[in-house]
Amino acid sequence: MVDIAANLRDVRRRIAEAADRGGRDPAEITLVAVTKLFTVAHIQAAYELGVRHFGENRVHEAAEKIPIVNQWVEERALSPLTWHMVGHLQSRKAKDAIQLFDVIHSVDSLKLAERLDRVLPLFPAPLPPKVGGIEGGGGRKEGRKIMPILLEVNVSGEESKYGFALDRWAEDEEQRERFFAIVEEILALPQLEVRGLMTMAPIVADPEEARPCFRRLRHLRDALAERFPGEHWRHLSMGMTDDFEVAIEEGATIVRIGRAIFGERRET
Repeated sequence: MVDIAANLRDVRRRIAEAADRGGRDPAEITLVAVTKLFTVAHIQAAYELGVRHFGENRVHEAAEKIPIVNQWVEERALSPLTWHMVGHLQSRKAKDAIQLFDVIHSVDSLKLAERLDRVLPLFPAPLPPKVGGIEGGGGRKEGRKIMPILLEVNVSGEESKYGFALDRWAEDEEQRERFFAIVEEILALPQLEVRGLMTMAPIVADPEEARPCFRRLRHLRDALAERFPGEHWRHLSMGMTDDFEVAIEEGATIVRIGRAIFGERRET
């Protein structure tokens, strides 16, 4: 296993330095350790080093690991974890995702939001854990279970990326208003609570090339906060191993980091 302790120290240092460059408090930024293709042992090692937020990309993989880790935590009466779904989520797997995750970053359609809202009442409503900078899911609102979500948007225009298509939102009124109309419908769903936005930046050689993408997401969040005041628009989930420092400088509140902590993945 790689030296996770040394890697985490380096990542935390880089987060703090990027926050300082952006005139921000590092405490505003939640580190989500993304454990796709990594083992339960990797997760336990990171937990013992103080990580409390973990992200998975695939429901079927998460279903193999999350119950084991949660049981390990509960048996030792340790502080709770918050599990983040950060990969593409199909509507047919919404029920499984609700059982596993506390926060869903990747709500990229009205259809998915409506599906989550329909199946959430099937589950009990425990009190939400409060860990770090974002409250976990499974909470209660007027006796109902709610799920914190982020809306995934594609502000880069890359066809390979998931998310609401918003590469021209600032100058294209039709694209912008179509999205705002969908947002209004999602905000009306009683079992969901929108907490902000998520995006995947293009894979580029120079992280500076991703800066315009992160900046567009921040400006979109600000426009949404103006259009829908009183809603939860705090969070910007953006930035991964190759570009998280630039993302923080541009306002990220959640960074999703895997390789910089756990090393290279062995794809299966």
